[in-house]
Amino acid sequence: MSKRAMRWVGVLAFVLFATFCIATVTYADTLSSTNYQFVESDLGGGGLTPSTSPNYQSVLSVGDNAVSSGTGSTASTHYQVESGSQTTQDPALTFGVTNPNASFSTFSATSTSTATSSFSVSDYTSYGYSVQVLGNPPTNGSHILPSMSIAATPTIGIAQFGINLVANTLPASFGANPNQGQFGAGVAAANYNTANKFRYVSGDTIASSPKSSGVTIFTISYIVDVSDTTPGGQYTSNQTIVCTATY
Repeated sequence: MSKRAMRWVGVLAFVLFATFCIATVTYADTLSSTNYQFVESDLGGGGLTPSTSPNYQSVLSVGDNAVSSGTGSTASTHYQVESGSQTTQDPALTFGVTNPNASFSTFSATSTSTATSSFSVSDYTSYGYSVQVLGNPPTNGSHILPSMSIAATPTIGIAQFGINLVANTLPASFGANPNQGQFGAGVAAANYNTANKFRYVSGDTIASSPKSSGVTIFTISYIVDVSDTTPGGQYTSNQTIVCTATY
């Protein structure tokens, strides 16, 4: 059986679906007693109103001082707070595609082909988020490359398609671990977080954060193997990324 070469240029289409649940706003009376009164107390967007008396004036808030001294971070398993002024109490989920196109070189039955793409997520004032992937594996007309339903290393000569979200050393050095930047908390999900092992199941959760998070940049690593009998031609695939915040 002769070997036939194939080429696939993958164009990944990313779509963001975000859900928000905002609690009803309530207002409290000014804090006071017979000996003191807080005239301007706020949580969120304030912090720059000066406090004065005949003998002193204070401009910076406690949060400003905490941030400037590098001690403004408070975190637990389920939340993360960065102290400082000029913030908002409104929840916000932000998603961005930093590299949308994963292009492979010519496929070969004697080697594994690789490609990467990337996206970023930040999540403010929520209990985290989850990221799902939807879509078909590479297709050429009626022929579909089989998805790897179990996380495994690539097998040369067997037609298959898989992804992960970490740095790999096989079949070559490619991909990257999630980049947390300064305040990121996102992680690759189970089945997609092990180097050199790949899987693809449409609808799977591929990444998540257990708490509010700064920007995390995720790199998707793709592998394709073909066999001697895989039909030649151009293979294409579209994936949709669904990112949902938890409240």
